Amino acid sequence: MKRSKRYRESIKNIEAKKYTLREAIEKVKQIAKAKYDESVDIALKLNIDPKKTDQLIRGISNLPHGTGKKKKVLVLTKGDKEKEAQDAGADYVGFDEYIDKIKGGWADVDVIIATPDVMSDVGKLGKILGPRGLMPSPKVGTVTFEVADQVQALKKGKVEFKTDKTGCLHIAVGRVSFDVDKLRENVITFLEDLLAAKPTSVKGQFIESMTISSTIGPGITLDAKSVLDEVRKGGL
Repeated sequence: MKRSKRYRESIKNIEAKKYTLREAIEKVKQIAKAKYDESVDIALKLNIDPKKTDQLIRGISNLPHGTGKKKKVLVLTKGDKEKEAQDAGADYVGFDEYIDKIKGGWADVDVIIATPDVMSDVGKLGKILGPRGLMPSPKVGTVTFEVADQVQALKKGKVEFKTDKTGCLHIAVGRVSFDVDKLRENVITFLEDLLAAKPTSVKGQFIESMTISSTIGPGITLDAKSVLDEVRKGGL
């Protein structure tokens, strides 16, 4: 892959070592040179067998400082829950109109919440929403009657994480403009939630490797052991 001049210059500033979490975050902020506020992303290779359904991981994490991105939330519901969703700050609320729009290819939304009473119809959109990662699921709280709570949580920084078909996991944990402590706290919180979601059938070392980077920056290898020691100490 041909790398940009900016990327090649950035990678010269990365030492051939494994970084502590704080060191890595400081380095990401130092070498991020884009003209926009880049996302800070963490990527992990997990010791799971993605072919085994009981080892697939999907969960949620309430990042204390959010991701810096405003999420567009659609609530599919009817009746009184529509006003509740609107009052909570949902970007789109309704049912028939949005079902038709989704069937027509509309997807200008980051998260879809649905109340249980409409899931029989929403479920028919699985082939459309599933591949886009938009299908509501009770496992991550997006199928619920607690509409207001979920909308507010998503707006504040609730994120969903799940492994891909190779056993890797990737999420945004903030923006380059965040200070080091806020990014660190977001990473620690995410890892706490990931460890809590570890399948009981997984034995041995759970996280094989982890890297952190900005949107267009090179990956910086983290010392997984030292980072996990921080997590187990509660981020102290």
